[in-house]
Amino acid sequence: MNIRKAISSLFLIVVSVVYSGNILDTDTQQDQVLRRLYGMMESKETFMSEKEGRISAIKMMLATPNISNLQQYEINLQLYNEYKTYISDSAIHYAKQNVELAGRLGDRYRMNESKLSLTSLYIISGLYVESLDILNQIDRSELTDNLLIYYYDSYKQLYRNYSFNNPNASVYIAKSSLYRDSLLNVLNKESNHYRIVLAEKLFDENRLTESKQILEDLINQSEEENHEKAVLTYALATIYREEGIVDKQITYFAISAICDIRNAIMENASMQALAVTLFEIGNIEKAYDCIKSSMEDAMFCNARLRTYEISQILPIIDSAYQERVRNQKSELQLFLYLVSLLSLFLIIAVIYVYRQMKKITRIRKELYHTNLRLNELNEDLQRTVDQLNDTNKKMSDINDELSESNEIKETYIGHFLDLCSTYIDKLEKYRSTLNKKAVERKLEELFRMLKSHEMIDQELKELYSLFDNIFLHLYPNFVEEFNSLLVEEERFNLKPDELLNTELRIFALIRLGITDSSRIANFLRYSANTIYNYRTRVRNKAAVPRDKFESFVMKIGVIQKI
Repeated sequence: MNIRKAISSLFLIVVSVVYSGNILDTDTQQDQVLRRLYGMMESKETFMSEKEGRISAIKMMLATPNISNLQQYEINLQLYNEYKTYISDSAIHYAKQNVELAGRLGDRYRMNESKLSLTSLYIISGLYVESLDILNQIDRSELTDNLLIYYYDSYKQLYRNYSFNNPNASVYIAKSSLYRDSLLNVLNKESNHYRIVLAEKLFDENRLTESKQILEDLINQSEEENHEKAVLTYALATIYREEGIVDKQITYFAISAICDIRNAIMENASMQALAVTLFEIGNIEKAYDCIKSSMEDAMFCNARLRTYEISQILPIIDSAYQERVRNQKSELQLFLYLVSLLSLFLIIAVIYVYRQMKKITRIRKELYHTNLRLNELNEDLQRTVDQLNDTNKKMSDINDELSESNEIKETYIGHFLDLCSTYIDKLEKYRSTLNKKAVERKLEELFRMLKSHEMIDQELKELYSLFDNIFLHLYPNFVEEFNSLLVEEERFNLKPDELLNTELRIFALIRLGITDSSRIANFLRYSANTIYNYRTRVRNKAAVPRDKFESFVMKIGVIQKI
């Protein structure tokens, strides 16, 4: 089978090479975008170097002599904007510095601005408690319009992110939606920010067509591959994911990832989402490259939430990728073996043709003798088959005898139990007679009657003990096999001096063919309704289909025919 698989794979490779020109002719937008993305992934360090150059130039401004607190604040703000999607710890450092500088300046506007900046970073880093503490410290009444937008947006993002993997997700999503509505009320309805937030709201309301129209219009207006375009294309890809349109989904996730790489945005979600989509369609190698790149970005940025999300996906894709690599290695090894085998076969074939004429006579003689030996072997095989048939027939007869013996035993036990039950009924009638005499004030006979009641109880106890011993002698594994039909936590654990309990005794009688609840009740001295309740309660604990539970009980101890 492995050789056939290798030949089939080799054939497919040849066919793919022959028709490669046609494949290139059908190149799609998705293929073009993906090729560009993979090329940029290899040049990611170039864009990071440009980012580091801009940051170094700004840091040099901090070395200016006699720099004022206000000037330092503005330089820190520039560094914060460069670092916030690049290295979150560094952005947090400069945001904290600005909180201190605003305090020294006594500037409430800059104090609130720097606190909101710090909050957004804490949300990215997964520090939700710290974010909420800062937001609670801010007096909303003193915020200007632009800071109020920042304030509502921070709350929206906080509750949205906190809802992920949270058992009370719906509560926090609802809070996020309320702050989003407040954000929409203060945003300029002509601004891109307003339209992006509105598209998000429409998406959550499952108004996908309207949301998609807004995003497509904004993308068409955006000519630069900036951070805003990365956000827009990611949102549009998410809508296509919801609609199940895979090619568009991949295209826009890839465009978003391209924008992130070009702008050295390490806190991103598009590469992770693209990896998941590629994995779902079976493109394991590219999915692995994307998820690996996404993890590198998240760890470089120290975005804890993003790192956690990726860590849930990376082992799955990595496992599939490693399995694919192992399979490819096995296939290459198989191809090598196949080529070696074909080469050897070719050499042997040449030698065989060269020497064939000289060996014809000898081969004919060998074939003749081989045929004789095969005939002998066939005769031996036929005799062996006949012997096996005889053995099988004997085993079938033995099984029939065993089945008949079991039926005799079961019938005997059933009659024996009926006799015992009848005997107990007679004793009960005898006790009733003595009771009548007791009414006639015959004290000696009353005393004997009381003893007779104890005697009946003792007889019942002995009868049940005798029944348990005889039944378990015939079906020694009944309790274990019966427990195997129940869910593990509902199985019966008998007391040390107990062979069967009431429930097991009921189903032991059913195993013997006594399925009528009235007969079982008569033997065990319960009401028919009690027996029915016992049977129902035990069936409800079954690990097998409930309607077939008693049929499984009837098979306990049965010897299967060969």
